[in-house]
Amino acid sequence: MLSRLSDRLAYLEEIAAAALAAAVTLLILVNVAFRAAGSPLYWISELAIYAMIWMTFLIASAVLKRRQSISVTLLSDLVPGFGHRLLMAAVDLAVLLFAVLLLWLCWRWYQPLALAQAGFDFRAFQGETFNFIYAENTSTLGIRKFWVWLIVPWFALSLTFHGLVNLGGALRGLRDPGQAPPEATP
Repeated sequence: MLSRLSDRLAYLEEIAAAALAAAVTLLILVNVAFRAAGSPLYWISELAIYAMIWMTFLIASAVLKRRQSISVTLLSDLVPGFGHRLLMAAVDLAVLLFAVLLLWLCWRWYQPLALAQAGFDFRAFQGETFNFIYAENTSTLGIRKFWVWLIVPWFALSLTFHGLVNLGGALRGLRDPGQAPPEATP
């Protein structure tokens, strides 16, 4: 059940990333047209950059879920059977450890409990923690940057979930020698 949920989440991340890729293309084309007409819209460039960043994080999570990331397979190609499955489990563990570390760093970065203790008053939060994450606005869009940066905790949470599911599958593969080693999903 968790594996199916992880697959569906990765699929939704791929759809969102594809929509953002289309949006980036459209935003750049609109920006080119307005610049050619002599009246550029500066906020479009910033929006295109943020859309590209979100697209990258979303697709990275899905790619790591499907084990389709760029890799050097020299060692894993040389190791047959159980050794190959063990190496793939080690890679899944490394991805999971990275995701958990990133999730912990995001928790420390956003400090949601301290923000709640400050009554969601950004100024009081800043005064108590010297954390100014909620204070800075984007250059041209005028929105708070923490909204844009929320993709990082999302990526960490999503990757942690995908990593747990992948590692669970890899560990089941170690116990069941007849099971095929974890490979990229077609």
